[in-house]
Amino acid sequence: MQNSRIVKNLVGDLLSKEKIEEAIYNSKVEGKNLENYLFDKKIITPAMYYERLANYNKIPYIDLKNTNIKSEVLNLIPEPIASTHKIIAYDEDNKKVKVATLDPNNLEIFEFLKKKINKDLAVSLSSPDSINEVLKQYHKSLKSEIYTLKITGNINFDNNRNLKEIAEDLPIVKIVDTLLEYAIFEGSSDIHVEPEEKYLVVRYRTDGILHNVMTMPKNFQPGIIARIKILANLKVDEHRLPQDGRIKISNDQFNVSFRVSTIPTYDGEKIVMRILNEKAQVLSLEQLGLQPSALEKLKNNITRPHGMILVTGPTGSGKTTTLYTVLNILNKPEVNISTIEDPIEYRMPHINQSQVNPKIGYTFALGLRAFLRQDPDIIMVGEIRDEETAEIAVHAAMTGHLVLSTLHTNDAVGTLPRIIEMGIASYLVSSTVNIIMAQRLVRKICTNCIQSYKLSKEVLNELSKQFNIESIMKTMQKEKIIYDAKKGLENLLFYRGKGCKQCNNSGYKGRIGIYETLEISEKISNLIITKAEVSEIKKQAISEGMITIVEDGFMKAKNGITTIEEVMRVTKE
Repeated sequence: MQNSRIVKNLVGDLLSKEKIEEAIYNSKVEGKNLENYLFDKKIITPAMYYERLANYNKIPYIDLKNTNIKSEVLNLIPEPIASTHKIIAYDEDNKKVKVATLDPNNLEIFEFLKKKINKDLAVSLSSPDSINEVLKQYHKSLKSEIYTLKITGNINFDNNRNLKEIAEDLPIVKIVDTLLEYAIFEGSSDIHVEPEEKYLVVRYRTDGILHNVMTMPKNFQPGIIARIKILANLKVDEHRLPQDGRIKISNDQFNVSFRVSTIPTYDGEKIVMRILNEKAQVLSLEQLGLQPSALEKLKNNITRPHGMILVTGPTGSGKTTTLYTVLNILNKPEVNISTIEDPIEYRMPHINQSQVNPKIGYTFALGLRAFLRQDPDIIMVGEIRDEETAEIAVHAAMTGHLVLSTLHTNDAVGTLPRIIEMGIASYLVSSTVNIIMAQRLVRKICTNCIQSYKLSKEVLNELSKQFNIESIMKTMQKEKIIYDAKKGLENLLFYRGKGCKQCNNSGYKGRIGIYETLEISEKISNLIITKAEVSEIKKQAISEGMITIVEDGFMKAKNGITTIEEVMRVTKE
């Protein structure tokens, strides 16, 4: 990390003096160094900064993202050293090895590597994103790594041996460690370890999609299942009942928890591990991907002192991320914020986070009742699942608290009858609910291999069956995404990823939300009180400017953020 004086010199021609002084002040308030503050707030990009730092140090700059590095060159620097010191070997000749680094002044590591490799080093500077992309290559060969462990490992599967002993066999330990680390570096959200009749299958969920990563012999199953159980503090000899536990991995590279769940199946115990990145940065409202009108509505409602903000959608649709984003904005010294969650997915400073525990009777409802005796200003309830929780949440919103929570409904308008079905009077719903956001997550097109195309007749026919295309086109024109709604979908350019090394040939990298934001206006409030049909409330909301989830998806597809296929996939009911 550079000191503030050097950073000011590097970005002095990009930012005004006032902007730099403001950034220096804010970085100190937030306890961050200046360059990281500038990156986090998107004031400058890391690539732009490190190019300037390279010029400052009079050394070359290199972007490694599209550089093909031979494995024998990459492995000149062992993975632990490369990860710890952020230094990559990317090319070599007879006399020297070309290395990329973030710190050109790390002379000690350069001397060490010169002796180890027995060649001179040609040092270039690169950006953190670029270095991290290459570091993933150390973990790309999962199959070959585990294959090597299987061949070289001396695993004794004697049935008379204790399961705990088998779980301590070095090859089993390494296989499980490799499976966990590989999932972290892939950016996966879940690991599925699934016993079948003849094999043990491992699958990862990445960007919302499950895919096979490994098939292992059946005789590996007892050791691997036992090893995961030991790490999660579960009973190794209990095979008939479901169990829940947690694994934590913390080092210089990552700080990750795995929420572990086991269930008995016909072919053995299946394990699913949800990966929770405790170092994950909370997004800004702008980064969520809301359309300008929806963003404005949300900003207006989170500043209200009381009422309810509800986020709805299926499991895995990013509801918790949205709520944490809102909480991060509301998190100020003058307010008391308490949350009750299952599980606690992100740790947030200055917020009182509580985990439900049904085994001892600590439910959402019980926690919520206790919070009301703790002088709260803002309360977040992980999910409103039952009548009791709904009743207490509405009571809290009526008595001067801002309540944030989630529900499972298909769209924003459908949330209203769902709450009323829980036994809450319609007049209470109309007076306490401020805004409802329905959402889904779609995969983003890989920016490295994006290409344009026109929709085929088959796709156009399928879209016309599934959606009201005329209404979607009018909304896109109104939102200035297109200029003429009468031209038709067949004349529009859409986008997709061709597939490349950076996206594992999937054409997608990362995810973003598509949203439907229902603000409870006076007219909609009156419709709720009179128990109007859902279709009537939706019609009124659309007339007041609500963009539906499908319309938001089409706009993001037209803008090259996601694909039409993704919108179709996540909006099917």
